Amino acid sequence: FGSENFVSLITFKKTTAQTTSLIPSISNYILLYAKDIEKVKYRQLFTEVSAEDDEQYRGIEFEDGTRKFFKFEEAVKVFKEGKSKLFRYDHATSQTGSENTRFEFELDGKKFKPSGSRGWSTTLAGLKNLEKKNRLSSHTSSLSFVRYRDDYPIKPISSLWDDVMGVGELYYVVQTNEKVIQRCILMTTDPGDLVLDPTCGSGTTAYVAEQWGRRWITIDTSRIALNIAKTRLMTATFPYYKMYDEKGKDIRQGFIYKKVPHVTLKSLANDEPAEEETLYDKPETDNKKLRVAGSFIVETLQNFEPVSPESLEDGTTRNEDSATFENRIFEHLKSAGVKNGIKNEQAVFIRIERLTDAYLHAEGFYNTPSGERKAYFHIGPKFGTVAKQAVNESMKACRQRGDADWLIILGFSFESTIENQNVTTSVGSFEVTRVRMNDDLMQDGLLKKDKKAASFVTIGEPDIGIIINGDAIPKNKDAINRVPTGSNRVSTESNRVSTESNRVSTPENGVSTGSNSVSTAQIEIRGIDLYDPIKDEVKARNIEDIAYWMVDTDYDGNNFIVRQVFFCGGSKDEFDAWKKGLSSLASDKTKKDAERLLKIEIDDEAFARLYGFQSHPFAVKKGQKVAVRVISQYGEESTKVLNISDQI
Repeated sequence: FGSENFVSLITFKKTTAQTTSLIPSISNYILLYAKDIEKVKYRQLFTEVSAEDDEQYRGIEFEDGTRKFFKFEEAVKVFKEGKSKLFRYDHATSQTGSENTRFEFELDGKKFKPSGSRGWSTTLAGLKNLEKKNRLSSHTSSLSFVRYRDDYPIKPISSLWDDVMGVGELYYVVQTNEKVIQRCILMTTDPGDLVLDPTCGSGTTAYVAEQWGRRWITIDTSRIALNIAKTRLMTATFPYYKMYDEKGKDIRQGFIYKKVPHVTLKSLANDEPAEEETLYDKPETDNKKLRVAGSFIVETLQNFEPVSPESLEDGTTRNEDSATFENRIFEHLKSAGVKNGIKNEQAVFIRIERLTDAYLHAEGFYNTPSGERKAYFHIGPKFGTVAKQAVNESMKACRQRGDADWLIILGFSFESTIENQNVTTSVGSFEVTRVRMNDDLMQDGLLKKDKKAASFVTIGEPDIGIIINGDAIPKNKDAINRVPTGSNRVSTESNRVSTESNRVSTPENGVSTGSNSVSTAQIEIRGIDLYDPIKDEVKARNIEDIAYWMVDTDYDGNNFIVRQVFFCGGSKDEFDAWKKGLSSLASDKTKKDAERLLKIEIDDEAFARLYGFQSHPFAVKKGQKVAVRVISQYGEESTKVLNISDQI
């Protein structure tokens, strides 16, 4: 930035003093620089001053106009009793003056004239105007201006922030008080501006920027930090600030802020309207509305790992880091094993041997009731997403070897098109299973003390059905006749999907299936395998155990766009009764939970469209892909991609 663009050194208090044998350190510092100090954006922030905060105001003006001075504490007490004003005397002169401002002025039989080089702060007419308004006093040796505390009930925030401190309980080394971040953002940006935080940490900057209508980018090398920030944002609620452009909803026009008067001697003397100061941290709120975080993107730089410049010279450090990471994985596979949702068992590996194959990184052996079995491992990147191509190459290598019945794909995250599947070969078949690695494996120092903790959990896939023109497609796609949904169809009048009134006719894009032409489709969710961290087990769950699910009815293969979203929930009996149209207890309970979380009231009719296990009808076209994303009670996400043409 350059020293010429230095703006200020801001000081604020720590939570506690640092233990030392010398002078304890009680301050943290913020360095404020500008890219160009001549063009820097700055919004002055203020703090409100209460009667107890400003000891200068010891005078009381009573309702009859009489004035009297008290000790400060007594003045505050009298003021709080009501019908009085706090005031103090201020100079009626300025430091410099001219012949036109060094004249004699008489008040209450006393004559006053500025001393030395000083001059009156206004003209003769201005002084007479102040006299009429009872804003001048002759009670001291010099003429004084009477200033009320209400004339300017705020004070500018300077470079000393003695009213904020560090966080109460420090969980992270770089954790900062939200109010500190808030001031940094409010004094240098406007709504709609972009805020960058290259060290995400617990996500405080992104959280505060989202609250105040700023766009944001936050970065971190730790997946743990990013998951904490992601959860923090997705579960946050914010007040709804009234926008200046409420009709057009252009947030760049700012909010409607609270303003306070700034009455000055000059404005009173010249009968000018008082200036106003804008309180950028006091926007007007609509208490009937509540905001949640808007959509945001989580991106990963694939195949990149942070490497120090020194290690690039000899190339050894990176290999050592990779080996350490793999050894940590092997250790936990032998102690904790894999929570296997398909076999509903925990596969603990007796021994694991490293391989030199580019895609099969290791082989492992585990016991079953029928004897010892073998599995191959593909280990995804430490900082990245497991790619579909890598999975395909791993399956090809496993097929060529032909001596294992299980291929385990280990990764922290996966491309959404990767699915669990069974692969048939000439010598038998093998299962391909996605297994999510626990974030604790990222750093040895953060590993749980319990080596049997669930570090590897299979990712269960949603059980998805397709309804075409009101009829369900059977799982046996070779069947000629479609099977009616029967008991699976929602039978309540308010929730039934009418295929006649809601059908979207798209003959030009219709998918031909024999003599029938498909015009609309619906997605039906039937269940999912979920990991229960409370009971430490993986088991098949029904739709009533799903928190909510989303549908992208026109998935492009890369970007999941939420086009429909639905809630589930409730006990099994209540949900079954809701499906039969006998009771609304399940939906009512889920609606109340959502209202309690969001602290708002949700319209019954609107929620009825957002609750259930069947999507709304959508038009079908050739080559169309549909992505379904299911979120469990524990926040685990699972996505399945369907090609409608292949399913029909």
